[in-house]
Amino acid sequence: MIDNKNSIQKEERAILVGVVYKEQTETMVNEYLGELAFLAETAGAKTEKTFIQKLPYPDSKTFVGKGKLEEIRTYVQAKSITLAIFDDELTGSQIGNISDGLGIKVIDRSDLILDIFARRAKTAQAKVQVELAQYQYILPRLKGMWKHLERQGGGIGSRGPGETEIETDRRIVKDKIGLLRKRLLEIDKQATTQRQERGEYIRVALVGYTNVGKSTLMTLLSKSEVFAENKLFATLDTTTRKVVYEQTPFLLSDTVGFIRKLPHHLVESFKSTLDEVREADCLLHVVDISHSSYEDQMGTVNKTLQDIKAFDKPTIVIFNKMDLYQENTFDPWLPSEVKEDMLKQLHRRWDNLTHGHCVFISATEKMNVDGLRDIILNKVKTLYQERYPYLTQFY
Repeated sequence: MIDNKNSIQKEERAILVGVVYKEQTETMVNEYLGELAFLAETAGAKTEKTFIQKLPYPDSKTFVGKGKLEEIRTYVQAKSITLAIFDDELTGSQIGNISDGLGIKVIDRSDLILDIFARRAKTAQAKVQVELAQYQYILPRLKGMWKHLERQGGGIGSRGPGETEIETDRRIVKDKIGLLRKRLLEIDKQATTQRQERGEYIRVALVGYTNVGKSTLMTLLSKSEVFAENKLFATLDTTTRKVVYEQTPFLLSDTVGFIRKLPHHLVESFKSTLDEVREADCLLHVVDISHSSYEDQMGTVNKTLQDIKAFDKPTIVIFNKMDLYQENTFDPWLPSEVKEDMLKQLHRRWDNLTHGHCVFISATEKMNVDGLRDIILNKVKTLYQERYPYLTQFY
């Protein structure tokens, strides 16, 4: 079973490692590592230093070159580092080799995300989904992974499903995966039945990169308390509320946030959760416009929507955190007319790119939230008219 308790008694001191190779640039890798540091903080680790190496391709044994590994080892020993986190997926043998070389625990980005998901899983569905993803991650890494896990003793990356000798056996892990898949199928059937029982209501789903303010916006739009936190993956389970605007009811769902390099096993395991997105009539794509790479984040979300076959749904793009965007973009001495002109240019650009299906708000400052409600209401009414052209009870 997954241990969902916060078992980290002492904050782990971590170093991050990234490699610039293939089509990646150093700027891109630095951005990825910045996000990795946020992931590490979410998991309870403090990042002490970041290491980057340019290579034609990662070393098959240690991912980084021998010289870089020695440089990392020297730092690790001098600063009493307890954890090394690599931004790319490692094989089981790479994990074992690097761990032996550095003398500390080694995990990769996927393992870190799985650890956070294990900590955040609250419902039976989420726990099964995460446990299945963990076993699928572990299976191809058994040979090199369990040997070094035995030496770790706990903490980030070791919140795994069963760390005894018998569970290192490949056959037992495969059997466990089979049982979890069957259990998840049963949960999927129950979830599908629940969605069907919602009847004729139009369904609207909030989607977006993790930590863009979806849960805060959900609270505002539905007028009900939804857990929100300034950490990645603050919630895993879909929250659905019935909302009524001007006597027009609809269902609003908040879903798990997307992220770059999201482990494939997680996407597969969270199929039933993502069905809320697939079966929605309209998507609200929430974007943190104050983030320096918000367009890249939008691309990641759109790619995930394409992967789950939900990209062609009617979508309203909500550019959130406009208060922070203006704070970060405008110097205090800038004339107000210049600011207004810059904002108009921003609005015109995205109006053109989204064909007019966008709105600019700040959920925390409640900026233009009424305007957003009007846009959602008009869209929901239109969808009711299309679905039930002979009924007037909803619009």
